[in-house]
Parts: sequence; structure tokens; C-alpha cells
Amino acid sequence: MTDTTADLREITAEDYPAVRGLVAGLEGDAMVRAGRALARLDPGKVLAAHPGTPAPLIAVTGHGTLSALVPALTGELARHGLLARVRLSDFDSWVFDLADPGSDLYAAAPSLVLCVLDPALVADELPLPWRVEDVERVLDEKTALVERAAEVFAATARGATLVLNTLPLPRSLTAQLVDLGSRARLGAVWREANARLLRLVETRPEVVTVDLDPLLAEGVAAHDVRQSVYAKAHLSDGLLAGYAREIGHLARQSAGGAKKVLALDLDDTVWGGVLGEAGPEGIEVAGSYRGEAFRRFQAVAKQLGSQGVLLAAVSKNDREPVVKTLREHPELTLREDDFVQVRANWRPKHENLAELAADLNLGTDSFVFVDDSSFECGLVRRELPGVAVLQVGREPALHVERLLRDGWFDVRALTAEDRARPARYREERARQDFLHTFESLDGYLRELDISVTLAPVDAARLDRVSQLTLRTNQFNLTTRRLQPAEVRALHDDPAVRVLAIESADRFGDNGLVGVVLLRRQAGVLHIENFLLSCRVFSRGIEQAVLGAVLGHAFDSGATEVRAAYVRTARNGKVADFYPRAGFETVREDADSADFRLASRPAAAAVDHIRLTARFERTPSEDRR
Repeated sequence: MTDTTADLREITAEDYPAVRGLVAGLEGDAMVRAGRALARLDPGKVLAAHPGTPAPLIAVTGHGTLSALVPALTGELARHGLLARVRLSDFDSWVFDLADPGSDLYAAAPSLVLCVLDPALVADELPLPWRVEDVERVLDEKTALVERAAEVFAATARGATLVLNTLPLPRSLTAQLVDLGSRARLGAVWREANARLLRLVETRPEVVTVDLDPLLAEGVAAHDVRQSVYAKAHLSDGLLAGYAREIGHLARQSAGGAKKVLALDLDDTVWGGVLGEAGPEGIEVAGSYRGEAFRRFQAVAKQLGSQGVLLAAVSKNDREPVVKTLREHPELTLREDDFVQVRANWRPKHENLAELAADLNLGTDSFVFVDDSSFECGLVRRELPGVAVLQVGREPALHVERLLRDGWFDVRALTAEDRARPARYREERARQDFLHTFESLDGYLRELDISVTLAPVDAARLDRVSQLTLRTNQFNLTTRRLQPAEVRALHDDPAVRVLAIESADRFGDNGLVGVVLLRRQAGVLHIENFLLSCRVFSRGIEQAVLGAVLGHAFDSGATEVRAAYVRTARNGKVADFYPRAGFETVREDADSADFRLASRPAAAAVDHIRLTARFERTPSEDRR
């Protein structure tokens, strides 16, 4: 028993927030043992002691024995500050669970449904003797059955996500064919079935398919033959543990725990050696075998940055030589312009990270910090527990694998706004520099020349709307997290308006930065949610948009407007947003409040914003 496991056995429901730190660095068997220790906690008691703890209900169904998945899920969710509530179905009940809208699984209303598939699903259906044609037939039947189950799921489990997985091809199956041509054909038809499962996400936004091949390529055994034969556990404990790690990140995304910033140490992390001692000409960047390893790491960081991850440098060094090296070193892959900020000084790194978060208007729990120093990593873990800390070792060839071990920056769909995000944050730095030239905020805002468009979102950008609900925490009045399928359903509802907020100013186009969800019921207009990217709030955009919504409500015959606020650890600054706009409070407790506005308020002009508002959809906005 590890010390960590022993500590976890002493944890009570009241201590649950401390679990995240205890399991942060665990992997594999150690994480499973931690999960077993945590499984003794009553989720009801944990939620009673800490009602704000995200506690997704995860339904697990499939073909084989899956009990080993439960402790792995428990540990992995705890690593992200989540409380796992796992509902395990009976053996081989996946068809009954998913194909019947009246099943107990659907009645439980889980947020995640894991349908765990294994190769025995096919092998058990083969005649004796069998040929490749038989495998192809069974694969087609089973894949079609999965597709029909996904169709029922889409119509029944609104707001939930169905997770599928690819099927490992066991050698014990291919080796039964003695001619190599048949083996090759078997491999082809098997992979074609897996491709169908992977492509299902293109037409079913409520589906995620986990590709098990990358896990197997790392050397994880697909199965343990004795467990498979005797216990019908057709996927190995190690593979289920790796799968659970993927699910942990998916659950974190769904709970709004997206990571946005990759903060990199420089010495012995981005390059080899200490810049202050070796000088720019002495650091290892390329050309040598270690230099090539560091260049590979830089290339991967640059690739992540091209997809919307914000890169920042946090280094204990003098600033001038760091900036000079990033600008001028002929062999560096990462350059100064790749970073939204370069913080090089001799202050503690956790202080630099906290200030960087404030500059970017993000929480520190949006950060992943990479450093080679155990001291620096330990200090950041202690002082900023929300930061994901990755300590890379002395072997730079392993830096990339360590960085990519977890899907910290994974999103359900990559949008144009994602790719533009780093450039927009660099523009934000220019805005801050511009602000410092003014004696008053009002003067700055007037000269910023802000324009805002409020209009029904077009169908092509529904993924971006979903992403905003999943990633926005501070200016988010209800923090209702919407998966892509839920946004599509709202978009298609004639009683609902999904309004996109776009903004631009003298420094550039900010893109789609906010969402307002409106629902009309009889004479009442309900503001179901209002959220705005942290990049742009506190500029008057929120007041201008709300004013336009209220004007539209009463102009179109509404007798009153209703709105709500749900408190979280991150959105306290907007608790009085509606009362400041003239709403009366009709109900309030420690966790939420409901508001009502019965007449048009006095116009609160936002003179420095040019607002264009449209509330009715055009035919083009209805098309996907």
C-alpha cells in the first residue's frame, strides 16, 4: 500500500477537496488503488458537505465484465476535482440499455454514458469454422446496431454524451487464419468497422469515440487472457485505466474545467542548459542529439499554440537575454511572438503565474505549467492547486510524451475562434498598453471604438456556442454547460433564440465572444443564460447587450422579463448583474437567485459602443 492510498483511506466526506492534490501525480495501478480507497465515500455525504462539487453521473454499460473500470473512473475524476457517481449495468446489457428509451439507464439521466465495446463482441458471434466473410458480416451487424443505439440515444438522452470506443484486433483471432492474404483482409475489414465508429462523431454531435489504438501503441496490453476466459473481462485492467484517463478529461471539459494556457519554463525545459550560465550560443536547441529533443518539444508546443492554446514563458532569468534569445537565436522553433507573454524575472513562479492569470483575465485553474525543477513544481502545486503541474525529467526525448500524456487542451470541436485566440490575446496586450496612456477609463473606452453585433447564431457556429458554455466561468450567469447536441436542439426550437455576441475595436476583430439564450413563454421572456468571454467584459458590452434584449422584449409585447443567477466559485462578480439593471429579486438563497423586470427600465446609455441588434433568424441561419 502506498502512502497516498493510506492517506486516502483516512479521508472523510468533509475532506474531499483535499483529494485532488493527493491523487494529482498518480497513474496506472496507483490511480486504481486510489480509486478503490475513494469508492468507500458516500457521494451523498460529500455533496452535503461540499454542494458545489461537480458530480457527474456516469453510466457504464457494455459487452464484457467492466467492474475494474469503476475505481479507475473514481480516481481519475477526483484528479480533476470531480466526484464520480458511477452506475454499472449488468453484464452484456448494452443493447437493452441503449436501444430501449424506457430503460433504467435512461431513467437515471446520466450525463455521460460509456458503452465499452470489446473484440469478443464479434468473436463470440462467429460460426465454427469461420472465414473472413463471417467476420465482415458480424462486424457490419454490430456496427449497425451501435449506430441504431446512437440514434435512440440522441432522441432520448438530451444533454448527455455517449462514449464509444474502437475494437482492438486480437492476434488470437488473426493467427487462426493460416494464409497471409486472409489475415490482411481481416485487418482491412476490422479497421473499416473501426473507421465507421470513429466517423460517427461527424453526424452525431452527442457521440464521442475513444480510439484505443494510441493507448495500445504505447505498449498497454489489450487483454489478459485468463481474465478474458474466466471472468469475461475482455479488456485489460491497464487498458481500462488508460481509457478512464481519457474519460476523466472528457468529464472535466463537460464540467467547464478547460485548460487554456500552457506556461513553460525555459532552462532545461524549452532548451537545454541554463541561459544565464551558457549564454545563447551555449544552450542546446538543435544540431546535437539532445538539442533535437528540445526542438521536437518546441515544435509540439507551437503546434498546440496554432490550435488556440495560449503559450506563455515563465522563467527565472533576466528578461533582456531571454527576449533577445527568443527573437534572434537562429535555431529556435519557438519565438517571442509565439507567446502571449514572456515573464522572465527572479520572483517565485507561482507569483508570476498568478499575475499572468490576472493579466489574461483567466483563473489559474486554466493553466498547465511545465518545469524540470521538482522544487518549482512542488511550490506551484502547493500555492496554486488548480494549476495542472507537469514535471519533465532530465531526459528531453521524453518531454513531448509527458506533455501529451493527458489531453489537457482537448475540445469537442476546434473552431475558427480557437485558431485566432492567441493573436487576439496578443491584441489584448496592445489594448492594455493603450489603456495606460489614458488618465481615465472613460477616455480609453471612447477611443477604443468598440462595435458589437447581437444576432441569432448561424448554424455553422453552434459548436463555438457549445464551447463558450463549457469554457466560460467568470461572466456566466448560470454556468449551464451545453453539449453540441443541446445547442442544436435550442437552435431548432422556435420558442428559443440563441443570440451570438460579436465584437471588434480599433485593435481587431474579437469574433464570437458571448451568448444570450432567450425563451419566450406566453407573455414572459426568460433570459435562460447570458455569458461573455473574459477577454471582453468590463467594457460595457454586457450592459449594451442587456439593454438591447430588454428593449426588444417590451417592444415585442412581453409583459415581463425573467432571469436567474446560479452561484459558482468563479462567477461571484456577476451576482448583482441583474439587480443593477433594475430587476427585482423574487427569490434568493446562498446558491441562486431569481429576478423579474415588469416594465421597461430607464435607458442606460453606453455611449462608447456602437451596437447592432437583430432578433429574428434569416433562412441562412437555419441551415447547417
